Amino acid sequence: MAGNKLPVLNDLDACCSPVTGGVLDVEAAERLARLFKALGDPTRVRLLSMIAATEGGEACICDLTTPVGLAQPTVSHHMKQLVDAGLITREQRGKWAYYSVVSEALESLADSLVSRSAERV
Repeated sequence: MAGNKLPVLNDLDACCSPVTGGVLDVEAAERLARLFKALGDPTRVRLLSMIAATEGGEACICDLTTPVGLAQPTVSHHMKQLVDAGLITREQRGKWAYYSVVSEALESLADSLVSRSAERV
């Protein structure tokens, strides 16, 4: 893999059919819940928003600890949760890790909440 980037979930489309579009099967519900669970912590939501707001769309772990007021190991734990969910990617550069938002994942999450009946109006 180029630049040690971790893989993005390949099944974002499969996981993110609209919740209001019919009954989700167990697998799709589990995938979608995993994404929302990663955003179930206010610190992770803040970290994601901080990365998304950076110029260039990426942030070094060294720049994320002070704003959230947590130690680097705790921030790294939160970042791992976001990476594992497929919401951000991680690239190692020397001793520092750099993170980028996976915009397709956020779009898929948003789409999963859109009511198909609302789209027809």
